[in-house]
Amino acid sequence: MAGRLYIAPIDLQPLLPDLIVDEPLVISPNLPPRQRLSAIRLEAGRPHLSSLFWGLTPPWLKVLDHAPHCARAEALESRPMFNEAFQARRCLIPVSGVYAWRSQAGAKQPYLITRVDRGPLLLAGLWSRFHTSLTEHTDSLALITVASPALLAPITERFPAVITRPDTGAWLDPRTPMTEVRSRLSIAPGELLGAFPVSRRVNHPAYQEPACAHPIGPMLRQQE
Repeated sequence: MAGRLYIAPIDLQPLLPDLIVDEPLVISPNLPPRQRLSAIRLEAGRPHLSSLFWGLTPPWLKVLDHAPHCARAEALESRPMFNEAFQARRCLIPVSGVYAWRSQAGAKQPYLITRVDRGPLLLAGLWSRFHTSLTEHTDSLALITVASPALLAPITERFPAVITRPDTGAWLDPRTPMTEVRSRLSIAPGELLGAFPVSRRVNHPAYQEPACAHPIGPMLRQQE
């Protein structure tokens, strides 16, 4: 699962040259759910960057603590909470890495999972809109997770689906046939991602220092 994100400054223009930035990218060395999180959505045919609440909040949800921050890809069409958003309201979440905790004797060890080249990741998500009045609304999102690549399976069983640059347009466009959309929700290539251990201070969401993302050991990566 993806319970914490690392978001460094990212130059998004090379990934989406026609991106319109409505709100600056949310930056955080250790971002937990139920905070504002930047997402890219399609509006009038152009991708727009803005911030949403991280925890999917459909209009009928009564308890905010029940807002899911992740949605399993296998359940997107069977659960009413996700089905409509999956078909019509998909988004991309730009991040620098995802934290995960590996079980081991004594205490869990946090790892930061990143691209092996430390470049940005575009994660698959879906979003919802809750109208608080006739003129005001709140938008929220959830990440979509799939099975982890074999390399990462000992650390975490699930990882957010990664959308590649050539697939961004098809993913965001609600007119894309669902068979094509589903095909984008695949396990990330083994050579794309790596993971390295970080300080256990990351366990505390209040710890917001750049050192969150500093490795304390070698990166685990697929051998060529």
